[in-house]
Amino acid sequence: MNPRVVDVTPNDNYTLTLRFTNGEVGIYDCKPLLNFGVFVELNDLTYFKRVQPFNGTIVWPHEQDIDPDTLYLDSVKEIAAV
Repeated sequence: MNPRVVDVTPNDNYTLTLRFTNGEVGIYDCKPLLNFGVFVELNDLTYFKRVQPFNGTIVWPHEQDIDPDTLYLDSVKEIAAV
């Protein structure tokens, strides 16, 4: 099982900064989802920023969510400063 989301910060460019249970931080780009089915509502930046962590993944108020494995595997991990 991949690490799960413990914290999420929405960014103005429709990306999410995610912190995972293993301490890694990654950036997940939501732009490819914005014209797809239930995710169209995320085009409203105010609504997009209402994202919350929930049970290891992320959710929006109208129950849009993204698979936690997808979030981990497809996010670009930040390299920690040494």
